This record gives sequence, C-alpha cells and structure tokens, in this order.
Amino acid sequence: MAIVKSSGISGRQHNLAEQVFSRAAGAPLVPGNDVRLLRDARENYPAWLRAIQQAQRSILFENYIIEDDDVGRGFADALAARARDGVQVRVLYDWLGCQGPASRRYWRFLRDAGVEVRSFNPFQFDRPLAWLGRNHRKTLTVDGEMGFVSGLCVSHKWVGDAEKGVAPWRDTGLEIRGPAVADLVRAFAQGWSTVGPPLDEEGCLSARASLPMGDVSLRVVAGVPWSAGLFRVDQLIASLARKRLWLTDAYFVGTATYVQALRAASRDGVDVRLLVPGSSDIPALRPLTQAGYRPLLEAGIRVYEWNGTMLHAKTAVADGTWARVGSSNLNPASWLGNSEIDVAVEDAPFARCMEDMYLQDLENATEVVLSGRERRLKAAPALPRAQRRAAGRRGSMSRAAAGAVRLGNTVGAAVTNHRELGRTESKVVFGAGVVPLALAGVALYWPHVVAVPAALVGAWAGVALWSRALRLRRQEAQGTEEQPLPEQEVPARPSIPEPRALPEAHASQAPEAEPRQP
Repeated sequence: MAIVKSSGISGRQHNLAEQVFSRAAGAPLVPGNDVRLLRDARENYPAWLRAIQQAQRSILFENYIIEDDDVGRGFADALAARARDGVQVRVLYDWLGCQGPASRRYWRFLRDAGVEVRSFNPFQFDRPLAWLGRNHRKTLTVDGEMGFVSGLCVSHKWVGDAEKGVAPWRDTGLEIRGPAVADLVRAFAQGWSTVGPPLDEEGCLSARASLPMGDVSLRVVAGVPWSAGLFRVDQLIASLARKRLWLTDAYFVGTATYVQALRAASRDGVDVRLLVPGSSDIPALRPLTQAGYRPLLEAGIRVYEWNGTMLHAKTAVADGTWARVGSSNLNPASWLGNSEIDVAVEDAPFARCMEDMYLQDLENATEVVLSGRERRLKAAPALPRAQRRAAGRRGSMSRAAAGAVRLGNTVGAAVTNHRELGRTESKVVFGAGVVPLALAGVALYWPHVVAVPAALVGAWAGVALWSRALRLRRQEAQGTEEQPLPEQEVPARPSIPEPRALPEAHASQAPEAEPRQP
C-alpha cells in the first residue's frame, strides 16, 4: 500500500498494515484496474450514457435521487432502449430520495419497457423508524466490465442552466475497468436483495470481467448501516498521512474522534485542508458545519468555502499516493446510518491528478480564518504561487463601527479570498435554546397542541408493535408447520460456533443491519 510505504512502514509491519486496512475497510485491495477521473456532470453523464448504450448483457444502476426532468428522462430513454433490445436492466432507487423528484409515471415507463425497478426501504407502518436508513449509493455497472462510482445524482441541478446563469453543481466521479468492477456488482446485489429476490451475480459478469485492464490497485468500500468501514479508513488515513491530507465534503459534521484525528495530524506538521460548500442546498446543516470550524482552525487546519452554486463532491487525497471518491460524507449519517459506496485508489499518478484538481477548486474558494487575537499563531503551509492572494490589512475597530467591519469583511473576502470567522457557535446554541422554549410556551398556553400529537404517536407506536408481533407469530407458526422438530432432536448449541469462511470480496456485506432494512 503506497501510503503505508510513504509513512515509513516496511517489512512485516507493512504486511500487518495491509491487513489492518483490509479488515477496517471490509474490502480487499484489488490490483489490475484502469481508473479515469471524471469531473462534474459534463464528464460523468456522457460517460454513463455511452456505457449504457454499449451494454450487451446487463446494466445495474442505483442512485439516491433520480429526477423526472430532462436529465432523468434522458437516462430513462437510454435504459428503456437497452431493455427492449434484450439487455437485463435493473434500477434500484431510494424511496425517500425520490419522493417528489420522480413520479409514478416515470417508473411505470421503465417497467413497461422491461426494466426491473425496485424501491429501497419504502415506508412501512409497523416500522416507523426504519426509514432512517437510506441507500445513498451512486453506481452504474455495465456487463460486469465497466463501473462508475460518484457523488452525482440524476438531476438538472448537476447540469445547471446557462441561460438563467445557474452554474452546475460541483461533483466528482470515477470510471473503473478491471477486476474491481465485480465488487461493484456484489455491492449492488447486497442492496438489491434487501427488497426482493437475490441477484444472479455471475449472470451479470462477462468472461472478461476478471481480466486485468490496468495497473491501478483499489478497494471498493461498500458500507451498510452500522458497519463504519469508511469511518475506520478515514481515521487510519488521518493517522498515517505525513505531508498532506486534502478533504472535500458536501455536508461536513465531524465527530469528536475524527476532528481530533485531523487536529493531531495538523499539529504533527501535516498540511490538512477542508473544502466545503459556501452555500448549501440544506440550509439547516450549514450552521452545524460552521460551528465545527473553530477547533479545526485553532489546530492549523485550513478551511475553504466553495464560491459556486453547490459543492457536492466527497473526496480525499493524502500524500500524493492515496485518494478516495464516492458517496460518503464526513458525518455520522454516512459513516453509520446509510448504505454508501466509495473507492479508495492507491496509485500515485491518480492521486496527483486529484491534487491538481483540488488546487483548481481552491481558485474558486474563500479561505476562512480566525479573526483578531484568535487568529492561529502558526502559519499554515503556503499555497502554490498561482493560488496566493494579497493579504488585506486588518486593525482593531470600536464596537460603534461593527457594521462597517462586517461590510469591510465582505468586501475583503471578495478581494483577498479570505473570510474571518465569527462566533458561529453562538448561532447554533441560540437556535438550540429557542426550540425548547418555544415548545414549553406552546405546551403552557395550548396543551392540546402538544398532547394530541403525542397521543397519536403513542397510538401509532402501540399499533405498530402489535402488528409486528402478529407478523412474527404468523412466521413462527408457519415455520413450525413446515419443519416440525421434536424437542429431543434439537441439537445442543456449541459453545463457540464455527463460522463459515467467506471470500474477502464479500466482507463488505457482513455487517448488514436487518432492523433498518425492508
């Protein structure tokens, strides 16, 4: 593993480190692949459509959001055309993500053309909290020979509207050819089997699926709820990086352990940078992201905000040798709650391409810095000459000039590409205090407004539990009738059960959380 070598680990320790990464990720290192970096929808969408049109055996397509607009209908037409020609086309969409964006007519059109469509984890009355676990993956696999992994959904938002001056969303994807595509097929099969009969994986692979197509080694990290495989990998990378760790994330809400790992790396001399959206499509999440800036900045980590419409990419690159691209955000929902998929590439030329792209992104970003006396004392490593900007002059101001200071900061951010960080934590704390006070006021003056919903929720929970109990009892009764087993024939439970050996490539499927799946 390249990043292990760069950290100075060799010999037997190197082999041990390789094993640690494989177990932490739940995925083996697969050599012999060809990987191409795809930037934004202008490169991803045409590559996806071209692969769909060339499919001969099978198409496996899963996405969190598929919108019934010009972009979505273009993909529907392409998928339907291949299904009519006899190609096995399967589409797995997330029920929650497609609520609203896609209509029943859209799915009916695909089914009428012969496409097998399934909805992941639809709402169920007797499992009211199961909807929290979503399928956030974005993959396309064709004939088991070509695969795509990205953060892009299928929507006009990623294309933009030049006539109206709406810029496309910034995102990143990969095109993969080689033996690792089989791992993408297995990951799709895992999600597919949770909502219906299992997938014939071998039928989706061609005879050339296992042949080497290049010299790139990578891991397909297919996370399921509560597996935390990518979280462990991110922690290991933060610990192993010695020179650079550059992160891009759309919805950053770091946990204490991960933030501590980043802070420790920065204080050890690693150039740690974090690029996040300047404006988010989820406004409620932005204050939480900003509240996490201060501990990062105080440790010398450089934080940047994207100046475009929306930054939706989820990437990382470390020491010019290791890189990650996929669907997982740096927050607990992706690490623990959702089904996600990411590709960790261990190839120096590819990592250098990722670093070049990162520096290009910083040209369209504003750096966030601590203000006044709170500014970090240790200067962060300088940007390359092409990215440097003249620093603005800052001095002390009186409180009477606070409005002028805010205006000056706004103008200064535009000129110097820097923005001073205010007390963003106060906004979050203030908002958190308003909510319970408002609920208390409503409960005092209008008790029925609180009591009625609480009673309805309690009734719903009781009925749901009863319904679940009846279903389990029916299943137990059917199992007893089909396979009667006298008490004396029940085998004794062994003290230490002997597990069945599984191939390494299936490791990512092991920790599936049944209560969160339909």
